[in-house]
Amino acid sequence: MEVVHINMAIITMFSVYTFLMLYIGFYFYKQNKSSEDYFLGGRSLGPALSALSAGASDMSGWLLMGLPGALYIGGLINFYIVIGLIIGATLNWIFIAKRLRIYTGIIANSLTIPDYLETRFDDNKHILRVICAIVILVFFTFYISSGLVSGAKLFEGVFQIRYDYALITGTLIIVIYTFLGGYKAVCWTDMIQGLLMLGALIVVPSVMLYHLGGVSKAFSIIKEIKPEALSINHVSFVSIISALAWGLGYFGQPHILVRFMSIRSVKDIPIATFIGIFWMSLCLFSACLIGILGIAYIYKFQLNLEDPEKIFILMSQLLFNPWVAGILLSAILAAIMSTASSQLLVSSSTIAEDFYKKIFKKDASNKVVLNLGKIGVLIVALVAFLISMDKNSSVLNIVSYAWAGFGSSFGAVIIFSLFWKRMTKFGAIAGMISGALVVILWKNCADSSLYEMIPGFLAASLVIIFGSLLTKVNSGSKMAYEKMLNEIP
Repeated sequence: MEVVHINMAIITMFSVYTFLMLYIGFYFYKQNKSSEDYFLGGRSLGPALSALSAGASDMSGWLLMGLPGALYIGGLINFYIVIGLIIGATLNWIFIAKRLRIYTGIIANSLTIPDYLETRFDDNKHILRVICAIVILVFFTFYISSGLVSGAKLFEGVFQIRYDYALITGTLIIVIYTFLGGYKAVCWTDMIQGLLMLGALIVVPSVMLYHLGGVSKAFSIIKEIKPEALSINHVSFVSIISALAWGLGYFGQPHILVRFMSIRSVKDIPIATFIGIFWMSLCLFSACLIGILGIAYIYKFQLNLEDPEKIFILMSQLLFNPWVAGILLSAILAAIMSTASSQLLVSSSTIAEDFYKKIFKKDASNKVVLNLGKIGVLIVALVAFLISMDKNSSVLNIVSYAWAGFGSSFGAVIIFSLFWKRMTKFGAIAGMISGALVVILWKNCADSSLYEMIPGFLAASLVIIFGSLLTKVNSGSKMAYEKMLNEIP
């Protein structure tokens, strides 16, 4: 009876949370009058909403599962990932957000990243758009699958149901409210989810510390049983550089960059930057603390943890009243939903805007594009679902691959396009292709511990420079860039 009571309490809290998210989707359903409403929320989002939405869509299930699991297994060496991410996100907000918002909102009404690159380089043949769309659909499908795997592990671990049933449940929840609500629904749910994630990440390690007897006691236990977990000197230079290189990925993540495009005004960016980085830093530090403290907690209380990526789930169930545990575990669902929904929306906009409207039927009505975008959500979700059927997949490994793919293929192109007038269309095309290919080849062929982001980003940067110097800048591209410079306050 006690087990049934506990499960009912958690199920009730999960249900309340899920219905709240779905209600938001229904609420915004009738407000989507155009494709710009559905994909960018009419460019009307304030700084707090934009910042928390960017953060929540960035920090997927890996924040509460993959990252704590990595710290639990490898120790503080994985903290370098956090340092790299905070540096990368800060630089992204400071240097990329303003110029991208000005260009996509004032110089050209661009709804997607492929839209922006096509207008920036005056690509009338749509070559850049097609390449962008292919890269987005390939890597986002993998990225979305990581969220579905996280969701399936969550439902499997909490409710003790079969993995495939858990996968179906999580996928349906994410797809329904993304399908209905569009960008505004995603952003408003992101804000709620971001606050829920932050609260859970602060509460769980605090209670863990209380039961362990404080910071000094907890770390003395770790030092006794696994001293290498507290050391950052036993790892190679390559491992440190690879961890820090995660920060490069921020410059090329379409689901984060689109937040810069949708913010209400350039004047809101400094406030959004502060809110976003403060939220992100607290979440990342707390997630790392859960992983490290988990080492001491599992040892002290002689617990069994088969999957390190479920340390947050186990702590939530053990340390809290079932009703509170249900709220805390909803934070994992929040992290998964916020990222997967954002990525589904970008993928669907790629199908509807970048393939159908801009290439095949330029006079397509807003209603047709809107409906096709919703169909795109279903198609991408289905493919990601099929990839997620392998229950042994590591959330962190899938995320790292997709993160490197976007960082290398888009990151260098975005940076150079916003800061180098001499960049050409050929340089952008060649850089994007080389970045994506190097990541794929390095991941699957190279026998090296070096994170594929590094060779991929370097290859893309070099190809952009040499490719641009060898070709001529067209006049339309140069004029658009100069207009952007004139608009920068």
